[in-house]
Amino acid sequence: MKKKVQSAAEILNRKARYNYEVFDTYEAGLVLVGSEVKSIWKGNANLTDAYCRVMSDEVWLINCDVEPYSHASHYIPERRRSVKLLLHRKEINVLSRKCDEKGFTLVPLKIYFKHGKAKLLFGLCRGKKEYDKRQKIAKDETRREKERMARGRFYD
Repeated sequence: MKKKVQSAAEILNRKARYNYEVFDTYEAGLVLVGSEVKSIWKGNANLTDAYCRVMSDEVWLINCDVEPYSHASHYIPERRRSVKLLLHRKEINVLSRKCDEKGFTLVPLKIYFKHGKAKLLFGLCRGKKEYDKRQKIAKDETRREKERMARGRFYD
């Protein structure tokens, strides 16, 4: 009899693509404690205020909110501790050079599990201006309106 494997949660940063223009994405492993992994697996994490930073030739995920696991027994880590990201040296060097350019930042987009390991997808981003956001909203509304017309639904 096969054991049923429950699916892992995928934690998204919904505001990231709205507030930032993503130029390039990177995948990194996370250095986590066991109870943090279980908590993320259950979907009890939040990336809204989180950001990444290159410090002393290492990349860190800062201000990520991982809720303490309810069944953890002896060691419960801080809720908003900094987490080290696992990347190749060449990737870290490229990221540190690009982050030094004006206006670029590293924004976490998604935490997910791949082959049983927790991964973070983060992007090299630049903040959008207010008029960029308005243009995107207007473009999306016209696209939706065209789709409605094509389906034969007419709303006034």
